[in-house]
Amino acid sequence: MASRSRRRAFSIPGTYLSVAWLCALLTLPPGGPALAGEAAAATAPVTGLRPYTATYRTSASGMDLTLTRQLRSSDDGSYTLTNGGKILVFGFHEVSVFRVEGTTVLPGTYVYQGSGLINRRREVHFAPGSDTIRSLYKDRWYDLPNSDKTLDRMSQQEQLRLLLLNAANPRRDLTLRVADGKRVKDYQLLFVGDEVLDTPLGEIPTLHFQRLHDDPERESDIWLAPGWDYLMVKTVHVEDDRPVEVMLTSASIDGVPVTAD
Repeated sequence: MASRSRRRAFSIPGTYLSVAWLCALLTLPPGGPALAGEAAAATAPVTGLRPYTATYRTSASGMDLTLTRQLRSSDDGSYTLTNGGKILVFGFHEVSVFRVEGTTVLPGTYVYQGSGLINRRREVHFAPGSDTIRSLYKDRWYDLPNSDKTLDRMSQQEQLRLLLLNAANPRRDLTLRVADGKRVKDYQLLFVGDEVLDTPLGEIPTLHFQRLHDDPERESDIWLAPGWDYLMVKTVHVEDDRPVEVMLTSASIDGVPVTAD
């Protein structure tokens, strides 16, 4: 990686926020996204998501953190995605409730709550048929423009997986959109290549994507496992010369533990 000048000292809060950013945002985006130059679907479209539980490990500045993410389905057809972890006196928990219509995720509500020394709360609310999204950021409400391509920071992750599950060729660049804070942001994910990762579960075939940033001193990468419904296996975020890595340590899909075999 290219060397960077350090703009500020690394701190525990900085570590925490980098981890939270990775886990909430990096498994990245959009609401009605499409493969760049291609909107291909498999012959038999995948119109649902299998429930899963995944545990991740991360370490930064000498501190370890275990993260747990879980997707559950309900009898009414809705899905609930939760994610959270705690390190020393910092913690966070977030939840997204959404529905799936065909191959499109329809977001409903997103809530992020920090705990301990970083007691921050974010909310994003989508109303069917409305042209605005309500977003709470730093104790202030914002009205953001809505479109069928906009999701929250968590439901974006499941839309990405559903998109890739239905792509005739998932090895393409992606354009994604997400409502975050006081803005709706478009992201670009560049397909880097196929990679076999050495993980606590063994060697896992993955697809590697890299997110473009406006700030050249920031880098974000994600690795997804096609054999596990494109479950996130690894993410790496680099800022101020400091990498924060999140690695999958265990997972089950539909109640069945995943293995490298």
